Amino acid sequence: MIDRRSVMTAALAALATVGSNRQSLAQAGMSRITAYAFSFPALAGGDIRLSEFAGRPILIVNTASLCGYTPQYSGLQELWSEFGGRGLMIVGVPSNDFGGQEPGGASEITATTQDHRVTFPIAAKAAVRGPNAHPFYKWAAEARPKDVPRWNFHKYLIGRDGYIAEVFPESVDPVDTRVKTAVARALAAS
Repeated sequence: MIDRRSVMTAALAALATVGSNRQSLAQAGMSRITAYAFSFPALAGGDIRLSEFAGRPILIVNTASLCGYTPQYSGLQELWSEFGGRGLMIVGVPSNDFGGQEPGGASEITATTQDHRVTFPIAAKAAVRGPNAHPFYKWAAEARPKDVPRWNFHKYLIGRDGYIAEVFPESVDPVDTRVKTAVARALAAS
């Protein structure tokens, strides 16, 4: 039986054979792939399909429960409370890629998010770098090779058009003026 992940993987592989640069895609009569093509398994079960948020800005953040930046969960929740009603979506993506700081499973990750009163969607634990990286992170690395995650709490802001609008490293708090300004700008874009 063929599942959605297999179909998506095959589609991405076919797209990759067309060519990775814009000119090759344009010559083939295809549009560039957007973030809305991806989904994440949800921590609580089911899938977080970015296509369900098409036309809305999305902040995608790789998270970890045992990191010095873990308190940023509270800042992300504050950002969600401030801008979620206006259209911003936030997706946390737990990853054990940096310092082994997300060693637990779903119950441990859930406990951390509950401690920080997180109500935005949290994906199941995923790799965000290397050959086993989640397809979204491979796409983002190709689109912005100098802006890949170097630690936990790296933030990609996806604009309404489905492309990366801004990137914020782990050292930039979610409630920093730069992040809030970028989110407000993305929400105001038509």
